[in-house]
Amino acid sequence: MANTETSLKEAAQIEGAIGAALVDYGSGMALGIIGGGTDLDLNVAAAANTDVVRAKLRAMEALGLNDEIEDILITLGTQYHLIRLLKTRGGGGLFLYLALDKNRANLAMARHHLKRIETELEI
Repeated sequence: MANTETSLKEAAQIEGAIGAALVDYGSGMALGIIGGGTDLDLNVAAAANTDVVRAKLRAMEALGLNDEIEDILITLGTQYHLIRLLKTRGGGGLFLYLALDKNRANLAMARHHLKRIETELEI
């Protein structure tokens, strides 16, 4: 089992990674971040993407969808932003956020790696 720091370091090693965060979508606060920089403030991204997660959960409830979100993909001109809601023990109310350089990333592999990181993460 991996802790937050180890899991974020693994996420940062994903091909094309710009930055990653573990986020509490109850509060919008990042519990840990790695990467980012002047072009991507991961604390701001964590708070903003919390709104995305909450909106999707509300939409699913309004639609009566009895299902779970695996991940949410936001595709920008030069980046992919992946949000993976955690379902592992102790992970309720948390998501992994990963920003990727679109030209260097393999989206399918990034999703696969995030899923593996989720299963190994112990909160």
